[in-house]
Amino acid sequence: MRRISPLSLTQNRLPAIPTSLRLLALAILGSLALAISAKIQHVPYYPVPLTLQTLVVLLIGSLYGARLAAATLALYLIEGAAGLPVFASGAGILYMSGPTGGFLGGFLVAAYGVGWAAERFYLRTLVGASLVMILGHLVIFLCGFAWLSVLFGPAKAWLVGVVPFVAVTIVKTALAVVLVSVWRTRLPLAFLRLG
Repeated sequence: MRRISPLSLTQNRLPAIPTSLRLLALAILGSLALAISAKIQHVPYYPVPLTLQTLVVLLIGSLYGARLAAATLALYLIEGAAGLPVFASGAGILYMSGPTGGFLGGFLVAAYGVGWAAERFYLRTLVGASLVMILGHLVIFLCGFAWLSVLFGPAKAWLVGVVPFVAVTIVKTALAVVLVSVWRTRLPLAFLRLG
């Protein structure tokens, strides 16, 4: 009598989860991680809070790839626009058009960009991962600075939207590089598993 391994038995009896459901689950998980990271504030700061969101945005891009990362960030922004409490200190369209609006838009662009780089294996080396994470943070800051400049003028935008974040961003960039380097060897990327 032929023995059947538990793994093959499970595979034969349980239906495979459709790719669309797995993608949806990953997008929901990513938007939840972003919502949690928005509530972890280093220092309560106005008009733009210091949170862990940029770190999570870069990690979502590096693990999900461009399209899934962009879809995840779009879901997160839709949740916030609908009034769910996923942002650092507010919700709704009015909050999104305030001082943090440029940063929120930058999240979407940066996640897509980092995901695009991950799909092309630019994160394989320490130098590549470092450059991609630095560029990801720069994109977020450029979008945030541009919108703050519209609201307050460039000088004030620089003082309230860039200067207070430099030291913390250096630390978050280094942490993102370390995490991506560890995950690269231990955890297959989501976009490769789902393709």
